[in-house]
Parts: sequence; structure tokens; C-alpha cells
Amino acid sequence: MTTPPRIRPPRTADERTQLLGWLDLQRAVVPWKCEGLSEADAHRSVLPASPRMTLAGVVSHLRWVEHCWFEVIFLGRPAEGPQFDDGPENADMMVEGVPPAQLLQEYAQQCRVSDEIIAAHALDDTGRHPDFGATSTSLRWILLHMIEETARHVGHMDTIRELIDGEKGYY
Repeated sequence: MTTPPRIRPPRTADERTQLLGWLDLQRAVVPWKCEGLSEADAHRSVLPASPRMTLAGVVSHLRWVEHCWFEVIFLGRPAEGPQFDDGPENADMMVEGVPPAQLLQEYAQQCRVSDEIIAAHALDDTGRHPDFGATSTSLRWILLHMIEETARHVGHMDTIRELIDGEKGYY
């Protein structure tokens, strides 16, 4: 899998270009943080208080977050997936035995679906799901939230990677 380029958006770009540029930058860090890891290391827990917070678990979580915000809340599609099941908390991070390459492929595919949804709507359009406060949530708000959500977890990934093998990087 080729790691996407990590490029900041132009400083004078319009709002949509900047929002998508910052989100794409954070998304591109996700596979970069997994580059060169063994399957065992991708599933290794290094944070005692957060045993499900593995690199593989974070990739899975980010895939489901993209699905939830863009497909479920924004488009109003059925609420399906591990975050909506009656299973344990953080079920979307329970991916033991799932190859990291598969998780990264699923994440990349989900990002492509999200990008198609974003391209087809105005920033002021609001969500359609009857629950989750969707009708008061604009696409602009979702994009800002997804930048924050992805960046926060990329920070977790940076810490986890450094604890696993000492690798670190600015972005």
C-alpha cells in the first residue's frame, strides 16, 4: 500500500479546500504510522489503562468514525457497525487477528466513500438521521470534528509507535 502524501493545504485556499486539505493530511498520517510494523506490533497494547488502544485498533476506530459521521449521521443511513452494537465499549477497536493491511484498506475505502459524500454536498447542508442531533449538524461541523477526531487519534498513534519501536515523526 502506498502511503498518501502528507501535504498541508494552501494558506489562501477557499474554506472547502482548507477543510479537506487538513482532513486529508491527518488521514495520510494513519498509514504512515503503521508503515513497517509487524502484525504482532500493530496489535500490541502498550498503554496499560487502554488495552484496546493499539495501532490496529485505532485504524479500525477511525474507519468506523468516518462511517458514522458521513454515512449514518449526515446521510441518514442505518446505524450499523460495532459502535452501534450492544457489545462492549470500544468494540470498534477489537480487531485481534485482523491483518493491519486489511484494516488500512478498509479505512482508505471508507475515506473514499466519505469524500464522495462531501463532494456531493454543500458545507451548510445538515444531517438526515432522525437521531443523534443530526438535523442540527452541518457538513462543515462534521468536517471540523473529523479533523479534530483524526488528529487526536494520530497523536495516540504517534505515542503508541514510539513506545513500540522508538519511531516518531512530526507528521
